[in-house]
Amino acid sequence: MIKVEGVAEVTNADFGAEVIESDLPVLVQFTADWCGPCRQLAPVLKDIAFEEGDRLRIVQLDVDRNPQTTIAYGVLSTPTLMVFRGGEPVRSMVGARPKRRLLEELADVL
Repeated sequence: MIKVEGVAEVTNADFGAEVIESDLPVLVQFTADWCGPCRQLAPVLKDIAFEEGDRLRIVQLDVDRNPQTTIAYGVLSTPTLMVFRGGEPVRSMVGARPKRRLLEELADVL
């Protein structure tokens, strides 16, 4: 998995504690080592994690190593970005996008 500075890795085991029980909204990137668009998204997520860290937590979940969570949320392609607030998924987006567009899409869930 592409490690992104400021973005934590979660697994099936800690998804509940790190995402579902979080006080902040959480943006989960469902990703994989082989995913080219995931690599394109890495600097965007790094910037947003740095700039919005007080309002939004960003984590990554490797779909190959964590199929249980991937299947539970119906993730069929990578990268899928899913925002959880209050333990529930409130927004889902598929594919890489520029920072400005992603921030616009996140504006109403922050």
